[in-house]
Amino acid sequence: MSTTLDLVGTIKKELKAAQMTYADLAQALGMAESSVKRMLAKGDMSLSRVDEICRALKIDFAELARRVADAQPLLKEMTAEQERAVVADKKLLLVAICVLSQWTLEQITAAYRLTEAECVKYLAQLDRIGIIELRPLNRYRLKLAKTFRWRPHGPVMNYFREHALLDYFAGGFDGAGEGLMLVHGSVSRALAPVFLERLQKVAQDFAQQHQTDQKLAQKDREGYTLVLAMRSWEFEAFSVLRR
Repeated sequence: MSTTLDLVGTIKKELKAAQMTYADLAQALGMAESSVKRMLAKGDMSLSRVDEICRALKIDFAELARRVADAQPLLKEMTAEQERAVVADKKLLLVAICVLSQWTLEQITAAYRLTEAECVKYLAQLDRIGIIELRPLNRYRLKLAKTFRWRPHGPVMNYFREHALLDYFAGGFDGAGEGLMLVHGSVSRALAPVFLERLQKVAQDFAQQHQTDQKLAQKDREGYTLVLAMRSWEFEAFSVLRR
């Protein structure tokens, strides 16, 4: 949630972007420079004063508020409570997965049997949960970091382990652009994190390409699900044979 410190920080950034000094702002507000510095240091200002600052910066209040929101730290992981709320309704989970891929409301309703009213309802729920910030015209800002992941043993991953894992791996992985590789080996413990970083880079590249390709026509795109994993593990049938 935004705080006064966030607001002051954003105002300072906007002053810098506009190449305005405290003295310039003080002149625009009809205040002493020392008073402006004290006001920003304490974060003590009325809404009318914020409106005056917006006029000096030549931006409206709504735009300033949006920039304050955009500056908020992005979530790398949800709380267990947030995840439980997502999996409590399968349609909500569907919409959550769609927004993670930055689908628009129009794309979601065109692809799935959801009415516009239903989709708006679920977007509003995701806003309350904290996954998105819902904006006018049913647009939204995703509040999750690029490095976001579901909790390893949280409600969402447990749901997919129970309901989707076998279905996913039942595929032949022999179609165009498909593949399944199972590689086993013993490597240095010090090097294992390096391989994990490479996997994370592949995941980020995939997510970035998804964003880039949204400008392509639907007929030129195909939905893929990328699963990357690495862990210290041995097949149980082999483990029971160990001496």
